[in-house]
Amino acid sequence: MPKIIDLDVLDIRFPTSRELDGSDAMNPDPDYSAAYVVLRTDDGPEGHGLAFTIGRGNDVQAAAIHSLAPHVVGRDVPETAQALADLYFELIGDSQLRWLGPEKGVAHMAIGAVVNAAWDLAARRAGLPVWRFLAQMTPEEIVSLVDFRYLSDALTPEDALQILRSCEHGKAERAEFLMREGYPAYTTSPGWLGYSDDKLAGLARQALADGFDMIKLKVGGSLDDDVRRMKLAREVVGEKVRVAVDANQRWDVDTAVRWMRELAPYDPYWIEEPTSPDDVLAHRAIADALAPIRVATGEHVQNRVVFKQLLQAGAIDVLQLDACRVAGVNENIAIMLLAKKFDVPVCPHAGGVGLCELVRHLSMFDFVAVSGEIGERVIEWVDHLHEHFLDPAVVRDGRYLAPDAPGFSAQLKDETLSDYRFPDGPVWTALEGQ
Repeated sequence: MPKIIDLDVLDIRFPTSRELDGSDAMNPDPDYSAAYVVLRTDDGPEGHGLAFTIGRGNDVQAAAIHSLAPHVVGRDVPETAQALADLYFELIGDSQLRWLGPEKGVAHMAIGAVVNAAWDLAARRAGLPVWRFLAQMTPEEIVSLVDFRYLSDALTPEDALQILRSCEHGKAERAEFLMREGYPAYTTSPGWLGYSDDKLAGLARQALADGFDMIKLKVGGSLDDDVRRMKLAREVVGEKVRVAVDANQRWDVDTAVRWMRELAPYDPYWIEEPTSPDDVLAHRAIADALAPIRVATGEHVQNRVVFKQLLQAGAIDVLQLDACRVAGVNENIAIMLLAKKFDVPVCPHAGGVGLCELVRHLSMFDFVAVSGEIGERVIEWVDHLHEHFLDPAVVRDGRYLAPDAPGFSAQLKDETLSDYRFPDGPVWTALEGQ
């Protein structure tokens, strides 16, 4: 069997804070970054993955990924569901690293980066994009990938098998639909908090011209500014286009309710991350107070257990999984199955470095093999940094095109790895002293 012979980690950062791309009420100066993983093998093909961060935390994240090398280097290259399950369970079971979580934070994100790189490697060897590689597995194989510990009061392996078996009919037709029609997208590009009103309006108009029927604005800095910006966005896009808002964890319950009632006349489609991602009961209180405005969260939810509680409590109307926050593909399968069990649509968080590239695979697998429908589901689109990827995400007429290249679409170009390496890549050395 071919072996994994090395695990490389690179600190890759982009100076996006200079243009305020990605700015919001809690993250005013993000430098989009990736702790980037390469699994090297003794027979050629490599696996690529990453953990998305926004700057100085990247060196901590890279160190956490390095700590996993003893579990990876020297093992057989994973090619099957069983091998991918074995790797996942071994990584989450390291008791000394698990102590740092358990199953949350930097250590858990490190596992996600390595697990995703393993899925990239396995799918490359199968000659399939990850969404197809996953969708062609049997329900039994998919269930074997999931850790049901702590979930069985809400989702059992038998529940999961029933969900997957009920979706078997029509899988091929749904896959062909995706290749033909793509998957619905919405855009956050007009809505960064640091943008001027003129830039917001211009980008909102461009979004309409590009075929989007939903945009999102960042909120939470100033109520007066948010009312003005929301009013402007609504005037630009009209009544039929959905306008979601995102507070990035800015508020407590009372502030969230008061703030959103001021924005309610402009028909916000959802309020995203209104409060701490760990506070299940606060999300429930906000949802009860603001209905029919939807409550959405997930990009900072640390594991499947918190998602389970949000769903059990009826605290969210939209589940926003993240490809790099939890322990990779395996845990995201558990989260998608939970969402299906509780009939809550999955609308992934994207943007950043590589998130658009990765989450399209997860949503397309969800449609083909788990939910069997698109309905209100939509994937976030942020038009930044895609030019650095060998298999970049593409949105056309407001829809993600289905990726067809083998792997998980995570591989960065060699020149990007050289130019944006921190702190000694030429992009960063040129910025010293500025």
